[in-house]
Amino acid sequence: MKINLFGASGHAKVIIDIIRNCNLEINYIFDDNAEIKNILGCKVNAKYSLDEVSSSPVVISIGNNQIRQRLAHHLNCNFSKALIHPSAVVSHDAQLKEGTVVMPNSVINNSAKVGAHCIINSGAIIEHDCQIGDFVHVSPQASLGGHVEVGEGTHIGIGASVIQNINIGKNCIIGAGAVIIYDIPDGSTVVGNPGQIIKQNN
Repeated sequence: MKINLFGASGHAKVIIDIIRNCNLEINYIFDDNAEIKNILGCKVNAKYSLDEVSSSPVVISIGNNQIRQRLAHHLNCNFSKALIHPSAVVSHDAQLKEGTVVMPNSVINNSAKVGAHCIINSGAIIEHDCQIGDFVHVSPQASLGGHVEVGEGTHIGIGASVIQNINIGKNCIIGAGAVIIYDIPDGSTVVGNPGQIIKQNN
């Protein structure tokens, strides 16, 4: 099977690795930065047609949650099923929606549900019964205990820890290394150990 990618930055490099390790093929790579001509030996196209987009399932290879969300709503195409690196451990009873990518050495345990167009980054741990909304990024080495809920568009920073049964709202930013022991409302930026809200957006 061939895959189309939108985005040709560093995040795309890891997704290209996943595709190659899964014995899949790159079809087209698109990026609106015309100065990017090539990535890991693959041609990058600054322009695209609907026929090209529709020719293969698409993965949005952009790390920014909000840009990924806008593109997902803008593109009228068939998105790829979740791409999972062979070194990741994903329970047979976990559910992953389309466009999601699971990076090397990450773990998604039993009965976890991961939404569409999420990034489960290298070494991240999603424990049993977690519920991860669409367009979420769980950064490298971040750990979510059992029954954690994460709202749409939230970014969990590198090495953050979330204890079990915590609810984190939509469009939050959880800082690198933060330890989350209380529920977090929508639009919050949280840092520290224990995590403290330093900013809230409507």
